[in-house]
Amino acid sequence: MFLAGGQIGYNWQRERWVFGLELDASGAVSVGVNTRLAVSRFVVSANCTAGPNVFVTGTGRLDYAFGPQGHTLVYLKAGLAWQHNRGDVTNNNEFFGRAPQNATHFDYGDVGGTIGLGVEQALTSAWSLKVEYDYLRFGGPSVATPPTLRCPPFATVSANITSLSSSYHVGKLGLNYHFDAAPWRPASSDTPLYATKPTVSASPIAFADRWSLESGTRLWLSRGRYQLDSGSSDLVSRLTYHGLDGLAGELFERVDSPWGIFLKGNIGFGRFNTGNMNDEDWA
Repeated sequence: MFLAGGQIGYNWQRERWVFGLELDASGAVSVGVNTRLAVSRFVVSANCTAGPNVFVTGTGRLDYAFGPQGHTLVYLKAGLAWQHNRGDVTNNNEFFGRAPQNATHFDYGDVGGTIGLGVEQALTSAWSLKVEYDYLRFGGPSVATPPTLRCPPFATVSANITSLSSSYHVGKLGLNYHFDAAPWRPASSDTPLYATKPTVSASPIAFADRWSLESGTRLWLSRGRYQLDSGSSDLVSRLTYHGLDGLAGELFERVDSPWGIFLKGNIGFGRFNTGNMNDEDWA
């Protein structure tokens, strides 16, 4: 899924705590596909395609400013969300492609909830860059799935009613402008973004004269899903790998010289610990 949009908001600050309200709107390019009604090999299952294309959120933010000058915000946010979603439920390869492919179309808007966290860094007195993760959860209407053809014996299985729901994990990269500050003034100690009283900070420790060393580690916990479809207009086969829980780690190093030249490198490893494969065939 790809998102593009904008936001508007207002912040209040007390010492290192910042409280805010945000309204966010995004357009999305997204298509999700999954299989439904796979009761047995005698019942034609249906392919559900969903394409959410608009998201709107209204949230409250709680921030804390880090660093000697308070130029880095770490924040939590939560509130309401709205989405517009549309798609189709279409039977797969019904009677080996020799029967009409019945389909049901849905098109709706729905209110749900969202929660997220992020980091915002001051670039100048007016501009800041943020990286954010959001989780959105929605319900949905009940729709009638298409009737299916069963064989043998030849008979039409009537439509069922199913309830729609959706959830999204969204990563955002944003550039913010703050209207109450000079656009290009550096975020210095006298007029910084989210200014706070300077705190005492120790100078970096050099391991040799004018040389410096930086090192660190990163750890990722992840969950993935992958599916491979076979067939042109009518779906014939699908392999779905789901519940892929992964663990990955990285070690990185950087050495800076007195002449402005640096050397950096990293090494990492990872693996999937668990997972399942589901093989569906309609040929």
